[in-house]
Amino acid sequence: MNAADVIANEKLSDLKSVTAVGIDIGSRQAKAVLVNDRAVHTAITASGIDSQETADRLLARLLRLSGVDRSDLAFIVGTGYGRIALDYDDIRTEVVTEISCHAMGAHFLNAGTRTIIDIGGQDSKAIRVDPDNGRVREFVMNDKCAAGTGRFLEKIAELLDYRLDELGDRALEAEAAADISSQCVVFAESEVISLKVRGVQREAIAAGIHYASARRVRNLVRRVGLDPEIVFSGGVSNNKGMKRALEDVIGAPISATKLDTTYAGALGAAVIAQRFYEGSAL
Repeated sequence: MNAADVIANEKLSDLKSVTAVGIDIGSRQAKAVLVNDRAVHTAITASGIDSQETADRLLARLLRLSGVDRSDLAFIVGTGYGRIALDYDDIRTEVVTEISCHAMGAHFLNAGTRTIIDIGGQDSKAIRVDPDNGRVREFVMNDKCAAGTGRFLEKIAELLDYRLDELGDRALEAEAAADISSQCVVFAESEVISLKVRGVQREAIAAGIHYASARRVRNLVRRVGLDPEIVFSGGVSNNKGMKRALEDVIGAPISATKLDTTYAGALGAAVIAQRFYEGSAL
């Protein structure tokens, strides 16, 4: 796709002519973005056991979609849980933390980004971003508890007999959210089972889970300080029920972007890869 169709207008001139790739190997999904000053191409797949094999599969897909020759790739940056396993003998490669990559990616999708809420498969983060350059000012992470993460929502969807991809939409259909008081995975699951036994509508339970998860994320955001504009990234960012719950609980809108923010980390990695190639990096 044309770079102008997805990149913030203010950042188009910051893209370099060299072709670079960012690969974001998450706990459940792996994403990749190929970028130069003219085009942006994306690919996504399930994260496999072998991170290198997953990355190779994504890279092959990007080259096929873009028509770019492998020999024309200037640089690759790997990020995410599987970043340390990436290695290419024929292409210069570096690894960068997913926090820096999500910040840069969000910055190129919305140049005014100041706060990022990143909810992935196994953790959630709140990140404050410098809107002048896309660098991280401060962040906090919750990787000790799975509440509100993709894996937690997947479990809740199973308990409610929903597919994961419809859980958020069903939550939006609720007339009122069920009261889910616990923000602990184990106790929240027990509450869901109890509510089902009592005959509470599934939609109401789904809504209650999203609001309970949003309250947990709000605690992270408060620690870094809420500073609109907000970008919601990570694998859960496509969940409309979670987006609504976050906006209601935090009390501020989440900014729209022209590219699916699931790719924010990979896009940021690709932008950083261009800078590594030119010697400027972060």
